[in-house]
Amino acid sequence: MTGFPWAAFAVNLAVAAGVAFAVLLTTFAVARAKGVHRLVDIAWGTAFTAVALTTCVLSAGYGDDGRRLLVTVATAVWGLRLSVHIARRGRGHGEDPRYERLLAKAPGSRDAYALRTVYLLQGGLVWLISLPVQVAQYVGVPLGPGAVAGGVVWATGFVFESVGDFQLVRFTANPGNRGRIMDRGLWAWTRHPNYFGDFLVWWGLFLSACGTPQSAAVAVVSPLVMSYLLIHGSGKRLLENHLADRPGYAAYTARTSGFFPLPPRRHPHPEDPRP
Repeated sequence: MTGFPWAAFAVNLAVAAGVAFAVLLTTFAVARAKGVHRLVDIAWGTAFTAVALTTCVLSAGYGDDGRRLLVTVATAVWGLRLSVHIARRGRGHGEDPRYERLLAKAPGSRDAYALRTVYLLQGGLVWLISLPVQVAQYVGVPLGPGAVAGGVVWATGFVFESVGDFQLVRFTANPGNRGRIMDRGLWAWTRHPNYFGDFLVWWGLFLSACGTPQSAAVAVVSPLVMSYLLIHGSGKRLLENHLADRPGYAAYTARTSGFFPLPPRRHPHPEDPRP
């Protein structure tokens, strides 16, 4: 990466790691005091926003200003919307069943186990997954077609995630839908429009970071890790395991794409009550 400010970027990597862990450790202290570890989900988007803003400040005078502004704003808009959405969704609720099951396995102190397996792990993931955001802000190449394509992919993902979340909130707010499977709107085309949107957001940020082949090589680990987590890790797989025994879910999975949006299948499942 000719002309890339490696020394400044190395400092940025260290500071970004400190910021990511500071957000997660602060959240741990608050969650421990309240006795509700679901607060860590709110911190996820906030931590990415903090890393993006920190990197924007540290990269002043190094990278292209247009690219710096693009990735900072895109990351902050995505991260803060996600944090606000999760905070509203969890208001008035107790512990998330996922964390209840996880902490039930704690060999000793539940808080110490949560710190190791949730907060420190997520702090490390924020630092790793935010690599495109960090790299992009030190790339001196002006914005080009790749960054424009990245912006389009990011915007598509942001709309998918936001609309999917909005549709689900509106559906669950209706008492008449209690116990029913959400299969309308974007949820008729994919069982996980919010996760698919997240997938596009991070591939879009990666494309925006690709000012040079070298910067792409450094940043590509981020969308690969995020894709794995969304599809095979704590996203799709974990949620579907939780929903597997719900009435109507088998029929829903039979007619609806598992991740990438596709038209609903016309051949109904034997348990599907719809014609």
